[in-house]
Amino acid sequence: MQYDFDLFVIGGGSGGVRCARIAGGHGARVAIAEGRHWGGTCVNVGCVPKKLLVQASEYGGQVEDARGFGWQTERGDHDWRRLIEAKDREISRLNGAYERMLGNAGVTMFEAYARFEDAHTLVLEPGPLDPDFEPRRVTAERIVIATGGKPMKQPHIEGDALGITSDEAFFLPERPKRVTIVGGGYIGVEFAGIFAGLGSEVDLIYRQALPLRGFDEDLRMALADAIAARGIRIHCSKTLHKVEEAGAAKRVTLNDGMSWDTDLVFFAVGRAPNTDGIGLDKAGVETDAEGRIKVGPDRQTGVPGIYALGDVANTLNLTPVAIAEGHILAERLFGDGKRDWSFETTPKAVFFSPPLASVGLTEGEAVAKGPADIYVTRFTPMRHALTGRDRKTLMKLVVDKESQRVVGAHMIGDDTPEMMQGVAVAVTAGLTKGDFDRTIGLHPTSAEEFVTMRTVTRTVP
Repeated sequence: MQYDFDLFVIGGGSGGVRCARIAGGHGARVAIAEGRHWGGTCVNVGCVPKKLLVQASEYGGQVEDARGFGWQTERGDHDWRRLIEAKDREISRLNGAYERMLGNAGVTMFEAYARFEDAHTLVLEPGPLDPDFEPRRVTAERIVIATGGKPMKQPHIEGDALGITSDEAFFLPERPKRVTIVGGGYIGVEFAGIFAGLGSEVDLIYRQALPLRGFDEDLRMALADAIAARGIRIHCSKTLHKVEEAGAAKRVTLNDGMSWDTDLVFFAVGRAPNTDGIGLDKAGVETDAEGRIKVGPDRQTGVPGIYALGDVANTLNLTPVAIAEGHILAERLFGDGKRDWSFETTPKAVFFSPPLASVGLTEGEAVAKGPADIYVTRFTPMRHALTGRDRKTLMKLVVDKESQRVVGAHMIGDDTPEMMQGVAVAVTAGLTKGDFDRTIGLHPTSAEEFVTMRTVTRTVP
């Protein structure tokens, strides 16, 4: 059969764009469909605008910190609308950059939604990007599903319609004075820091005893302390029972009966795969219990020639992972297939203030594999010796007892993500604690602590 395209990518997010661009660069006939916004979640309602808001939230504190260094500074009021306008301009620039990259690679772009009619046929229909798009059918030998995910509200909660998710948070017309955030994961923690830093009163509710389930326990405890130091009210080991109107405000009630009024209820309880309306059943593509598309190590679904990558699939849901998956897949299908990444040592960062990051195994994960040496240091960074701010740094190395390989590194403190990227290279390379020890530190920095921790804090088990 003669197909219209060698490869068709459904979804113009980071992973889909990378896959299409690399395949196009190898001479394949490639098309991509995106009906909402080029760049997907990360560029438009995720990583990029969120970090811009995090950075904005830190300047007020920095103005106050400057007094400790002799500057006569006073913190002023924050202009939320001006920030959102600046954010929108930057996102618009990035949208254009994504389109240019695809065009330069010879990729055919459809500003439309795509759904399966069968395993090789797609129906393209209009979306917000181009409401006047004329529907049509196209065929492709291979199809990649890269439709990403979407934020969820907490199910079965009375009054959940009165709350918003992260998608709406980036477009609020004004900053609410009182914010209640439900969820102790990445998004909940980061937005709690954003709103608190910009001057809102913030309540944070999560069902666990500590935030960030899945991270190292020492890091989670240090983050809980940092959240409290930021002036955020924590309601841990609790759940939201209901939300109701209270005049111009919203009244939230917890499972223990505690209640208060707030101006905004923000659900940050997780994300779901974006598979609604794309006709997976028509193509025979299967999903798991959570609705994510099942794929093998090669990102192929159970249907030959149909692949899935990024947040829509049952893999690690991080933007750089989706990009790597898309790149590897395109190289394997149309290039020499030699490119690879170390997904096992994918670093993670959470942009609170202070930020935290991890790479490799947590202490618990390492101990499950065998005895481990644990190195931990806690200190006040040099800057805050003068600012007086209650901000601590924690750094931790997890070392396999037998081989002495550094199998995990964890940190919370100023500039953490910038440091952790370099440490991730060392962990990926399989360097030992001895390699860290014989590396001369950069002084005076917090980073040097990673190579000067000499005394084992504990050995487990």
